[in-house]
Amino acid sequence: MEDLRTKPDDYWRQQLTPEQYQVCRLKGTERPFTGALWDNHQSGMYECVACRQPLFSSTAKFESGSGWPSFDDPVSREHVEVVEDRSHGMLRTEVLCKRCGAHLGHLFPDGPRETTGQRYCINSAALAFSPSE
Repeated sequence: MEDLRTKPDDYWRQQLTPEQYQVCRLKGTERPFTGALWDNHQSGMYECVACRQPLFSSTAKFESGSGWPSFDDPVSREHVEVVEDRSHGMLRTEVLCKRCGAHLGHLFPDGPRETTGQRYCINSAALAFSPSE
């Protein structure tokens, strides 16, 4: 399988919209309550917008009140990577697509206690949604 993490910047600029590029490649963040998927309630699969790797099932999505799509668990832990993020004077856990290295969002320990207790706070701009048939 081709290593998408080594693709040059020009490749990603051609593949992604300016907003997707800003979020996925430059580690940006969309404003809360503005993304296309934060309030999506359809059944289906949330995929990486850059490489289409399945990331989160709609069954893992929950209302966090944060203004970003929030999930309590990825569809497979092999599909996401978490790394320490010390940007902006904070210590956070960044969530990346393991296949292409796209920045997806951050992981927080304030998710639903009845499930994993985790909140994968993910930018809509980093996601593509495929509804269930």
